[in-house]
Amino acid sequence: MAASTQTHLHLYFWPLAAAITLFKLLLIPAYHSTDFEVHRNWLAITNSLPISKWYYESTSEWTLDYPPFFGWLEFLLSQVAKLFDPQMLVLTNLNYESQMTVVFQRMSVIMTDFVFIYATKEYCIHLSRSRPKETASILAQPSFAVTLFLLWNFGLLVVDHIHFQYNGFLTGILLLSITRISQNRFLEGGFWFSVLLNFKHIYLYIAPAYFIYLLRCYCFTKSKADGRVVWTSLSFGRLSALGLIVISVFALSFGPFIYMNQIPQVLSRLFPFKRGLCHAYWAPNFWALYNVIDKVATVVGTKIGLLSVGSTTAAMTGGLVQEFQHTLLPSVPPLVTFVLTAVSMLPSLWHQWRYPSGVNGFLRCLTICAFCSFMFGWHVHEKAIILITIPLSLLAVEGYRDAQVFLFLSTIGHYSLFPLIFKPAEAPIKVCLLLISTFSSLIVLSGIYKDPKTYRLPHIAFLSPLESIYILGLLPLYFYCNLVHYLLGLGEKLAFFPLMLTSVYCAAGVSWAWLKFYYNSLKREGKIHSQKDKRI
Repeated sequence: MAASTQTHLHLYFWPLAAAITLFKLLLIPAYHSTDFEVHRNWLAITNSLPISKWYYESTSEWTLDYPPFFGWLEFLLSQVAKLFDPQMLVLTNLNYESQMTVVFQRMSVIMTDFVFIYATKEYCIHLSRSRPKETASILAQPSFAVTLFLLWNFGLLVVDHIHFQYNGFLTGILLLSITRISQNRFLEGGFWFSVLLNFKHIYLYIAPAYFIYLLRCYCFTKSKADGRVVWTSLSFGRLSALGLIVISVFALSFGPFIYMNQIPQVLSRLFPFKRGLCHAYWAPNFWALYNVIDKVATVVGTKIGLLSVGSTTAAMTGGLVQEFQHTLLPSVPPLVTFVLTAVSMLPSLWHQWRYPSGVNGFLRCLTICAFCSFMFGWHVHEKAIILITIPLSLLAVEGYRDAQVFLFLSTIGHYSLFPLIFKPAEAPIKVCLLLISTFSSLIVLSGIYKDPKTYRLPHIAFLSPLESIYILGLLPLYFYCNLVHYLLGLGEKLAFFPLMLTSVYCAAGVSWAWLKFYYNSLKREGKIHSQKDKRI
């Protein structure tokens, strides 16, 4: 039966992957953001300069600020780039984007996405083997659902292939790590995650989940009947092997910079704390709500005469990347965001340690760590929502409650990316992509789970009536931000307001999804330990 299920996988996986790849080719002429110039400049830096100058070069404002492995990736890509247009590799050719440059950079994202496609296939093969009794139609198979959720991920499509980044390639490495851990190949899983950290350090968000899981479930070999660890079962051989792999990867990455005494300079590029609490476009997290409360309180205070006009500058609503001070609420330094993030993760990490429940428990802890970092982190980019939706995609086929949160969050989180693609020509593309993504997710999840019909009021499948109303609220939000606001003549006077409104509205939904998922996870893990969710 397992062989039959894998045969079904081959029937749909490659045609779907090919169709989505062809769609990506159609997006080559689409709008691209400043990240396009960022990566063109990194091609020029790594091709034109010795490694000793990579993290010092500042001809462009878009300096290299990813870990060394990504620099080496840019170097390898630059060897091919010169065959397309050598001028793109000239450091002083700022904002250079010839037709061949656009073709090469777009194609580089598409080609590196094959790492993501391969990793998705590996995970789906593992998922199929773990469910040998599946006889459902293809549309109702969890492996098909995961394939669709991952390869047709709205966030990856618009962020990588319109906005321009390499998240698909990086997500592929993450998926490969998760797959190897799912197969109990812990050392390989640890290796791939170490490699990932040295490509992009944003994955430090989820590093605590990896640390706790590998230490608890690989380095400690025994547990008591109630789930508590047997402290004497620590395997120093396993701990040493895992530590050696991690240290070796980091040594290979940062070793040359340690040798050249450049680590302080490299770290200053990787962690630029002077960029401010929030990105230019606020990520829909706790700080968006915090900022708007401060702004509303300031406006009200000014209107009723409690504050003077001179004390109410609101740089935070200027759409700029910079440090700013709140007016009424306390201003937030980086240390506070770090403490809040760490504290918010602790209950999940404790449950992961106290009640180890296999790979699904690991995925829930990983998702919560990504959630907490997104909610409370310093200078969080809106694109970081992808770090949450990817592992949540894997959990959506494991339990009904996870599917509920996935459908709700993926809709809200992906809508929050709309302002990144702001050109009118791409508006139909992003709207259609989100609708296709949401409805296809709804269809395949309906094939896996039966609706328990616990609500008497009308509602969207998998969502409560209030959640359904909230989702439908995206329609008037979209029309106001993209049409009504400008018809009212507010485009220049309140230029940042549509962005702020979108961020704050989505922040409320993301916060609800975080709390709901956190509660469900702790309740579930604490009660049933290593048992899987029962299908409804």
